[in-house]
Amino acid sequence: MEILHAIILGIVQGLTEFLPVSSSGHLEIVKCILSDENIGKQSMLMTVVLHAATALSTIYIFWEDIVKIIKGLFSGEKSDVYFSLKIILSMIPAVIMGLVWEETIESFFDCNLSFVGTMLIITALLLYFADKSKSTDKQVSFFHSIIIGISQAIAILPGISRSGATISTSVLLGVDKEKSARFSFLMVVPLILGKMFKDIFSADLCLTSNESLPLLFGFISAFMIGIMACKLMIKIVKNSKLKYFSFYCVFVGVSIILYSNIYA
Repeated sequence: MEILHAIILGIVQGLTEFLPVSSSGHLEIVKCILSDENIGKQSMLMTVVLHAATALSTIYIFWEDIVKIIKGLFSGEKSDVYFSLKIILSMIPAVIMGLVWEETIESFFDCNLSFVGTMLIITALLLYFADKSKSTDKQVSFFHSIIIGISQAIAILPGISRSGATISTSVLLGVDKEKSARFSFLMVVPLILGKMFKDIFSADLCLTSNESLPLLFGFISAFMIGIMACKLMIKIVKNSKLKYFSFYCVFVGVSIILYSNIYA
């Protein structure tokens, strides 16, 4: 994989992991359009590295919140313990889906651009309706955590934005918009790290000297762009600007469906 391609993938991952436009969907689109024969061979290793970068950028932004979650499990403070348990609850649906339907899910990651485009349009609808919701001061409840977790599990599919699905679901349930964004980003950190370690230990990931530089540049670009995108996304949700991403997802979704039908 060329360094330029790695940087492009890093930028795409950094932006789309946090902005509600589907990182997995955009990575699939970029991989198919670039048509680099080495991307398929290095795809798993690059995916692990890019997800590690965005996980690290999330930890960097929400360091104090993450420490609070960890302390909450042992502090005995009811509010802290409850928040930690809500994070754990939200992870369960995605873990179950990943373990039970892993092979089925992987089959969608094979340059199926029509499917990605359709899922992007579904993401657009979620964002549009969430943007129309009224602002409240509600906290995330245990029930909310499970429902948001189910949204996160569905968002494993390429084209369904994880942040878009979880934030939209949370907002539609009446949760405060800023709290929805923070909860969405915090709930994914354990899953990203868990998936990363699972891929490392279960896959045959061999690093050669030719791959090290592209991986490094991919990691750096994903990490730096991820920090900026994460901060930006919190402001966007708070100021009810999700509809603009809805329009973007419709445009990309329709364009990709037309592209796949014309060039298939």
